[in-house]
Amino acid sequence: MGESALVTGATAGIGAHFARLLASKGYHVVLVARDGQRLQEMSEKLATDYGMTSEIIQADLSTADGLKRVEDRVSSATSPIGVLVNNAGFGINKSFLVSDINAEQQLLDVLVKAPMRLMHAVLPVMKENNRGIIINVSSVAGWIAGGTYSAAKSYLTVISESLHTELSNTPITVMALCPGFTRTEFHERGRMKMTGLPNFMWLSADRVVKQAWSDAKRGQAISVPGWQYWILSTVSRFGPRPLVRKIGMNVRKKQRHK
Repeated sequence: MGESALVTGATAGIGAHFARLLASKGYHVVLVARDGQRLQEMSEKLATDYGMTSEIIQADLSTADGLKRVEDRVSSATSPIGVLVNNAGFGINKSFLVSDINAEQQLLDVLVKAPMRLMHAVLPVMKENNRGIIINVSSVAGWIAGGTYSAAKSYLTVISESLHTELSNTPITVMALCPGFTRTEFHERGRMKMTGLPNFMWLSADRVVKQAWSDAKRGQAISVPGWQYWILSTVSRFGPRPLVRKIGMNVRKKQRHK
């Protein structure tokens, strides 16, 4: 069995593409998601397509029990994780002013608490082995004002940059992947209106993941796939904040169902 890689949210979208890419690179992939049947199907597909064994951890990362099981796996010294992809996430299609507080808390648990705890658990192992890659799937939304989702992704980008800098003299890379709109199940599950978005603004998950892996292997701190999102992220990071806030809130309002 080769080196192990763990991917959260591994059964669909960006997570599934990461699982396939890592299996194609010879990694033993640990698949984490809530849906047991889809996990089994993904495991079988990796075996068929790439001849690679995989592990399944059925876990809801918004729960203490689910998160603990994944923490225990990434902290294992006997079967160390060499690559961690924190990808699991979801969005809330309501303004904070009217949203359900339990949904808000669950979003923070999955998008902030889970990646933070998994990184904290795996980094001692990576430091002991003197190698490792952590890819945190953030978003260009982290640079705009778009509610709790943007705030959570901002945390993920900043902690990634911080750890990348702290580990810059080691063979360990921590990178924030900040894609824009990507064709996955994400928007459908969140019941977001996306019909008005022009085609050129959509990215393919395959392209996003391939660029992310290339950037991580080159030791980049941030990966922003797509020329259109490179421009947008530059404006969002360095433009006047009143303008950035207005644009961000307008985007969020257009996604909400009436």
